[in-house]
Amino acid sequence: MKKILTTLFFFAIAVVAFAQGTPEAAETAVETAEAVAGVAGAATVVNSGRYLAHLALGIAAFGCGLGQGKAVAAACEGIARNPQAAGAIRTTMIIGLALIEALVIYSLVAAFAIG
Repeated sequence: MKKILTTLFFFAIAVVAFAQGTPEAAETAVETAEAVAGVAGAATVVNSGRYLAHLALGIAAFGCGLGQGKAVAAACEGIARNPQAAGAIRTTMIIGLALIEALVIYSLVAAFAIG
């Protein structure tokens, strides 16, 4: 039950974070911001995409941390149960950690591309 609630919570955050209007609405918002607050208001509207990219990167890093923690814990438990297999478990764990970390690096590249 806890996993389901946690997953629903993260989906709710993602929906709120990525909820955006149509491009026409965005153009209207930029025009309104320029009219009301000048150049500073337009810069704030433009920077909102960067904030969403940073939020997505934070969520990706959080998930990566959870995944890496679970992988290391499982590897430690496996080594504790079968010390003779420590080398193979360690090698597999390091490869898995590298692949998990690559997902966050992809998110970082996407955040740079957006911002």
